[in-house]
Amino acid sequence: MLVLAATPIGRVDDASPRLAHELATADVVAAEDTRRLARLARDLGVSVGGRVVSYFEGNESARTPGLVAALVAGERVLLVTDAGMPSVSDPGYRLVAAAIEAGVDVVAVPGPSAVLTALAVSGLPADRFCFEGFLPRKAGERSRRLAELATEPRTMVFFEAPHRTGAALAAMVEAFGPERAAAVCRELTKTHEEVRRGGLAELVAWAAGGVRGEVTIVVAGAPAAPSVGPTPDDWRRAVADLEAAGTPRKNAISQVAKSAAVPKRLVYDAVHKP
Repeated sequence: MLVLAATPIGRVDDASPRLAHELATADVVAAEDTRRLARLARDLGVSVGGRVVSYFEGNESARTPGLVAALVAGERVLLVTDAGMPSVSDPGYRLVAAAIEAGVDVVAVPGPSAVLTALAVSGLPADRFCFEGFLPRKAGERSRRLAELATEPRTMVFFEAPHRTGAALAAMVEAFGPERAAAVCRELTKTHEEVRRGGLAELVAWAAGGVRGEVTIVVAGAPAAPSVGPTPDDWRRAVADLEAAGTPRKNAISQVAKSAAVPKRLVYDAVHKP
């Protein structure tokens, strides 16, 4: 059996008793960072009973066949990453897919998740959301990814490195508009936990002072396009309403064209050539 176990994202006492039990009884423990695993086990007062192997982004492909062989041979393999649930922007997907293909049972020990924790404390709608993970590091690729999400109606959750948080927020202003509601959640569950809420432009100004620690960004989904009538005047008013709500004009034109089921060019002409 393959066991995916969530580990604390901050406070060690968030660890579940099941995690401690699995660490003590698994035949093999595959860990993203074996030193962090040793520290976690020490903090939990647990002795890791099985053999420990490293399993991280750089060796996933090479290490997976051996772990699958151990599973097929009847061993219980526990997979843990540095924080949160394996496979969620962390190693794990390859091993899970390979284990399932080999006919091995896969179970999870649920627990801490930066995605759900940030979503819950953000104050933004949580009934429907999407997780986008880390944005591309290159500015052009990041802008293109965000442009694709400009009309996404669900609340969006992103991971980001602290030194790129300011640039990511600035790119979001360009894609989503300065007034789009968002929250930056920093160092969740840790001593210096901080949640900053506001419009994206406000958060850009806050991030200018520097950001430290683990960062999760939650952004409200696109506002629903206003009811759109069949005439260019209707399209023009609908675009103006979206712009007033903070949606960039280009994105507003796309939303209105989609709602009116007409080519974007016609809505563009209605806005720019009244």
